[in-house]
Amino acid sequence: MIPLWSGIANTWDCDEMGHMNVRVYVEKAMEGLGSFAGAIHMPHAFHAGAPSTLMVAEHHVRYIREAHAGHPLTMSGCVVEWDETSALIYQDMRHGDGRPAAAFRTRVIHVEAKTGKPFPWSTCSRAQLEALIDTPPDDTKPRGLDPSSAPIPSNMATLDQVRKCGAPEIGRGLFQPRETDIFGRVAAPWFLGRISDSVPSLMHDWRTKVASSQTGARMGGAVLEYRLVYRKWPRAGDRYVIHSSLADVSEKTHSLAHWILNPDTGEAFATTQAVAVTFDLDKRKVIPTPKEQIDELEKIAPRGLRL
Repeated sequence: MIPLWSGIANTWDCDEMGHMNVRVYVEKAMEGLGSFAGAIHMPHAFHAGAPSTLMVAEHHVRYIREAHAGHPLTMSGCVVEWDETSALIYQDMRHGDGRPAAAFRTRVIHVEAKTGKPFPWSTCSRAQLEALIDTPPDDTKPRGLDPSSAPIPSNMATLDQVRKCGAPEIGRGLFQPRETDIFGRVAAPWFLGRISDSVPSLMHDWRTKVASSQTGARMGGAVLEYRLVYRKWPRAGDRYVIHSSLADVSEKTHSLAHWILNPDTGEAFATTQAVAVTFDLDKRKVIPTPKEQIDELEKIAPRGLRL
């Protein structure tokens, strides 16, 4: 494990739930990825004009303990595995007292910066990738989502499938220049950011009903785990639409698949799945879901989409 990042959760990093937003965790992880690139002899991987870079293919994120404004955070990481053109990187975010805050399993591909075409690691990078192999700690293992399971093929992740199952639209908009990286592609954190901004249109009223089962509870929501598969990289000015579908629901958790699609071509920019809870904003505890709300979620977010 090597150090990758350190800092705090800023006030502007936190959302209406009072903790750091899911998007910002990925922002910190991407900064950590820059440190990792330097450690494998790619110090200019995220510079303008770089010949090669690390493109994220998948993220698995487990949110373990809330991060609040002003509290210190550190991140370290290692290599889990690597092959000719890709690597699975483990990134471990901890609170100042050493307790885990979040864990990332990031699949990166070594690509030509301009074209995104994969090509083999250099000899120096290969040696460092091998030297950085380590075993992630047990206390941050995935729980609700299996990062090793195969996602569906891209030709099945289309608006046609959305229409077949009746998955509701929860968000729509236009990617902005401020959301792009140095290469002009929409940066990974903004996929989560756009989903985070859209989920309340589906879940706010439902979660309010769940919270009403507990006298005096103030409704909130929190994601426990996320998996994202990046399929095509939009650019500033590209339109998007988000559709959501129920994957699973129980008394304590609910899992939704969110697809970010190009409304012009019907193709997916990204397919994702999240495990979340309704929780009491004052007690910071999970609010159990009554049977009638479990039944309602089956209706408002019909099953049919998956990662």
